[in-house]
Amino acid sequence: MVELNKKYQISIKKFGLINWIGFKSLWLKECNRFMAVWQQTLLSPLVSSLLFLSVLSLALGNDRGDVLGYPFMSFLAPGLIAMSILTQSFSHSVSSLMIGKIQGNIVDMLYAPLSALEVSMAIILAALTRSFLIAIISIGVFSLIVEMPINNILFIFIFGFLSAFILGSLGFITGLWAEKFDHTATVTNFVITPLSFLSGVFYSIDKLPKFFQTISHINPFFYMIDGFRYGFLGKSDGSISVGLIYLSILSIAMWYVAFFLYKKGYKIKS
Repeated sequence: MVELNKKYQISIKKFGLINWIGFKSLWLKECNRFMAVWQQTLLSPLVSSLLFLSVLSLALGNDRGDVLGYPFMSFLAPGLIAMSILTQSFSHSVSSLMIGKIQGNIVDMLYAPLSALEVSMAIILAALTRSFLIAIISIGVFSLIVEMPINNILFIFIFGFLSAFILGSLGFITGLWAEKFDHTATVTNFVITPLSFLSGVFYSIDKLPKFFQTISHINPFFYMIDGFRYGFLGKSDGSISVGLIYLSILSIAMWYVAFFLYKKGYKIKS
């Protein structure tokens, strides 16, 4: 009888405070998921933004006049890029959870040695990665079409990060709450799209009556667009410092809600 040597020793894997291996693996899995269909996830948002720019350019041209001291197209381009960042970050997080729930493979995450902190951050940061790739591609292409000065790349990064993080967290929350894709479309159509279009993407809020200017200053999407545009033009419609504080608090609050709901197993554990 041949004696088998104990070549492997079974033991409890200790990850420490954070399971970095699992966190990285989930983040890479999420990144590979959107890279596998890059035509839909990276190219499609660029095409949509270019269509907006082309249609408005043909309809208005430069007859619209200067906005914040820049040609209208130069004012419009950063707003369109920021809008793509917002919508795509939301789309990634919500689709990740919805596909997992519908296909039933969300149990792989639930049974894995991953905490709510690690799962929520990995998915949200993957959504942020997708948004930043779209931003880089869009900035490069838009720069060939319209004049896009870059005043402060730090503000572009900070406001891009906060915006994508907030919408990624909102997508995570929506993915937990929604039971079918019709529910996610409700949030997109009645929350994200209206707030995006009323945030000053296509106009300066200085043109609005005082009442609607006040309403705009409550809209977090206004600070996302305005701060991101400030990084390019060096001019803004609102207070950059207020926007930084507002979005920083909102990003923490939105992530905590996402973390708390996942930890409680909201609509994913019986």
